[in-house]
Amino acid sequence: MLVYLLLFIPFFCAANCICLAFSHIPGQLHSVYCFDLFGAGIGAAAIIGLLFVVSPSTALQVIAALGLLAAAVAWGESRVRPRWPLLFLSLAAFTLLLPAAGFSLKVSEFKGLSQSLRVLNAKQIDQRSSPLGQLTTVESQSIPFRHTPGLSLNTPGPIPPQLGMFTDADSLSVLTRFDGELEKLAYLDYMSSALPYHLLQQPAVLILGAGGGAEVLQALYHQSGHVDAVELNPQVVELVNRKFADFTGALYELPGVTIHNGEARGYIAASADRYDLIQVTLLDSFNASSAGLYALSENYLYTLEAFSEYLRHLQPGGILCITRWTKTPPRDGLKIFATAIEELQRNGIVEPGRQLLMIRSWNTSTLLVKNEPFSRDAIKNLKTFCAERWFDLVFYPGMTATEANRYNQLQESWYFEAASQLLGPAPAAFMDDYKFNIRPATDDRPYFSHFLKWQTLPELLALRNRGAMPLLEWGYLILIATLVTALLASLLLVLLPLWLQRGVETQVRALRWRIIGYFTAIGMAFMFIEIAFIQKFILFLHHPLYAVSVVLCAFLVFAGLGSLVSARWRKHVPLFRITLGIGLLSVLYILLLPGLFNGLVQLPGVLKIPISALLIAPLAFLMGMPFPAGLALVSDKLPSWIPWAWGINGCASVVSAILATLLAIHLGFMFVVLMAIILYLLAAMVLPGKGSHKRG
Repeated sequence: MLVYLLLFIPFFCAANCICLAFSHIPGQLHSVYCFDLFGAGIGAAAIIGLLFVVSPSTALQVIAALGLLAAAVAWGESRVRPRWPLLFLSLAAFTLLLPAAGFSLKVSEFKGLSQSLRVLNAKQIDQRSSPLGQLTTVESQSIPFRHTPGLSLNTPGPIPPQLGMFTDADSLSVLTRFDGELEKLAYLDYMSSALPYHLLQQPAVLILGAGGGAEVLQALYHQSGHVDAVELNPQVVELVNRKFADFTGALYELPGVTIHNGEARGYIAASADRYDLIQVTLLDSFNASSAGLYALSENYLYTLEAFSEYLRHLQPGGILCITRWTKTPPRDGLKIFATAIEELQRNGIVEPGRQLLMIRSWNTSTLLVKNEPFSRDAIKNLKTFCAERWFDLVFYPGMTATEANRYNQLQESWYFEAASQLLGPAPAAFMDDYKFNIRPATDDRPYFSHFLKWQTLPELLALRNRGAMPLLEWGYLILIATLVTALLASLLLVLLPLWLQRGVETQVRALRWRIIGYFTAIGMAFMFIEIAFIQKFILFLHHPLYAVSVVLCAFLVFAGLGSLVSARWRKHVPLFRITLGIGLLSVLYILLLPGLFNGLVQLPGVLKIPISALLIAPLAFLMGMPFPAGLALVSDKLPSWIPWAWGINGCASVVSAILATLLAIHLGFMFVVLMAIILYLLAAMVLPGKGSHKRG
């Protein structure tokens, strides 16, 4: 609530500035709105570029300086006395840009970075940032890092020294000391993710999410034929190959290793290569994952469509390997298992269980998916691997209940029992009855880490004092709380004052409610489409950073141009036709974009960016017209309501931004777009008519 109120202050002031401009120069409504959108669009792109150059805290200084410069311009244009505030505001803006005015952002004490720095003699040895996050490297000579997810409790050998590498003070990855002697990496054979190397001989490997390189070292230890590693953040690669090259042995430049800088889905969609083994690594933080903080994070690595891409890029007899954290009650592992089953069935596999293996350590589960049935020798090797490392069998073809839950014992054989149910005659009924949402994620609903079911919430709240708090998915619940806060604020600031205005003529009252309906509808619809298209273009641009920047910039800039043009169109093109055109064009996009994206997937990113902007341009151009055209109509008929129209539209935008995420989680982004189309059509229906009387 405090963060919400803190952010309220600058946006409240900025919105007042724009509204005052609307009110004082009503003849320039279209131009004012155009430059408002145009500036926002340029800002959406500029902030990404700025974060490549400066730290997030310095970027905040630049933003604050821009605010002061805007105030200086406003003071100068107002031609008011005295003139000294103009100089004061300009000097204050300049002072904020000086390095001496800098400040640092305090890291939460509950994050992994803060906790690691409490260790004896731990120190920060490198820090750098980009739009992909702040990357901090930590060294502890007294108590070295030992980050090995899924490591067997029966591991015989030592673990080499490691450096901790935190992204945004969490999501730990490690840089491992490597001097070229592979025998020192024997511990990597005692991780659950090593299983596929005991079923394949010298495989060609693709590693998605290379991070600090632990999985690459694992592949080298097992004599892999060649290793392609994909890493999103180029700064991570620079740390491995340059900054700490003496420590890591310049891992990504070794013979047999090729590093690719890019997003995993984008790389594999554009690649024609096939592999014996594809590994999807475990990069998210255990603490954040356990607390449900990823519940709102879109993740396209674990959707049905992603599994289809992975399996399509396997050689005959190839294996897909995915490792996730284990949780109690089981969630991640079962959702991955259910996803693999459904994808195999979609490919016509009648008995998907014959192509699945799953094991678990004390804190990870590893799933193997093969594009053909596992052989008896493979199952024999599986049993030997698990017995020597004290890993538990979760599933293999023909497994019995007595083989489960032997080493890292749970209260019951939950994993095996759930796997059997998912492969049984009624998997849908089992998923419906299960306490958590383990239905497969899709590209339309890419919220893999959303497990909470509303019917389970009362039970979890009742058990909150008995360890159930981490099961509540706080990210999701905070989103609900934010939506409630936004709704209450909107009711308090808009509807309550309107209700208190009594004694208004019936005709004027009817016009006011039509204005409320119109600006609420277009405010919600604009945000619905914008948020949905960000997600759709992530799958085309294959880079979340570029998708957000390009889509926001294109929508806002072209909407601004639409606003400017709408001043000329107003007398010739009815607003009803514009809103209808937005709806029809949105339907056309829904039908054509998936096929178009598939046809253009091979293009380089430098070409995809302008293509994306051009694809967005027609729709965004039309979407920029309804608000200024409606505001001009309000100015003609009820000029005192210009601020109300602006405020109603703003409240609707805030509420819809949160609501769009909730709808996408439960119903998908396609539903969000359809809702936007309906809202635009409703806006056209409630638009105030030309016969209304002008009132002050």
